[in-house]
Amino acid sequence: MTAPLCRLCSAELRRTFVDLGMSPPCESYLAADQLDAGETFYPLHVRVCEQCLLVQLPVHVSAEDIFSDYAYFSSYSDSWVRHARDFVDLAQARLGLDRDSFVVEVASNDGYLLQHSVAKGIRSLGIEPAANVAEAAVARGVPTEVLFLGEETGRKVAEIHGRADLVVANNVFAHVPDIVDFARGLRALVAEDGHVTIEIPHLLRLIEGNEYDTIYHEHFSYLSLLTTQRVLAEAGLTVVDVQELSSHGGSLRTWSAPTERAGAPTGAVAKVLADEAAAGLDTVDGHAGFAERVSRARDDFVEFLVGERRAGRRVAAYGAPGKGNTLLNHCGVRGDLISFAVDRNPHKHGRFLPGTHIPISPVERLADERPDTIVVMPWNLRTEITHQLEYTREWGARLVVALPHLEVF
Repeated sequence: MTAPLCRLCSAELRRTFVDLGMSPPCESYLAADQLDAGETFYPLHVRVCEQCLLVQLPVHVSAEDIFSDYAYFSSYSDSWVRHARDFVDLAQARLGLDRDSFVVEVASNDGYLLQHSVAKGIRSLGIEPAANVAEAAVARGVPTEVLFLGEETGRKVAEIHGRADLVVANNVFAHVPDIVDFARGLRALVAEDGHVTIEIPHLLRLIEGNEYDTIYHEHFSYLSLLTTQRVLAEAGLTVVDVQELSSHGGSLRTWSAPTERAGAPTGAVAKVLADEAAAGLDTVDGHAGFAERVSRARDDFVEFLVGERRAGRRVAAYGAPGKGNTLLNHCGVRGDLISFAVDRNPHKHGRFLPGTHIPISPVERLADERPDTIVVMPWNLRTEITHQLEYTREWGARLVVALPHLEVF
């Protein structure tokens, strides 16, 4: 069998990082009339390149198939909207953005971030490949181009709208199969004296926190600062600063500039690189051992759910995020262990989780049916969701997270 090739350096990928078996695309929610039809499951076999160290999943489902009609709307997370607002405030202060400035966000979703720059009177443009999501952004007053970013489309946008003082790419860098072409698109969009900010889930935190549910077919790459630097360098961008964030279980926000004018990086860059080296992420062997911890987490979660069923306790899930579908399919969970899921996103109501076929309902179903146990699927939003579920104390419901480790609270 021919080994897949690294998307950064084209070396053969022969070293396994973790193999989660077969799973359907995590955002392929099903309508009722699709339940008896066949579903396509694809490998979730993640490898690490022995040459450049990029951790990656081969392309089994094209980005066009995943993102052209998308079920994820960022604005349904209150904490994520606040995170975006705080970033816009920070960027304005740091870069001196004003009414003469221009900000572009790539993968701008429903305008969750750019609504804040628009409100400040800063000229703003979103680039979003999912037309259904872009419509929500336009309705919010955020001008949006519907397209996938690459070097060619980046140049065309720059020709029409001008080059940006700030280009934002939040939680999209890992979602593109041709990550070098995407980085070159960012370079085409940014002004010579401008900046590019990228937020990525940090591979170091994924490993430390056993956050394996963030592995799914939408995430083609799992990035450290070291590998992010290497990708951006291919596009003529240099990381000049980095911030460590708590979002998504631990993320990085990199600040990059065109290499010709980048200047020396801050001490924060050296600090994060040193932390990665201390964890072994500057070597191939340092990526070993993750698969064993994943297996233990799976066993603990399944044993807990089986115990709940045997005790006669009914279990529901709060949230229907893509990451939850990785967890449930890897663990082989079906409707006999989790009766139903609820979600704030009305686009998911009346549909069913891929693979597991667990039905998705409005949040109000929790109060109607009063399940004994509620599994919080988006564990990264645990604090926010715990406050939202305060009312479940009325009937003594227990809240549970499966990751980073099983915890009942």
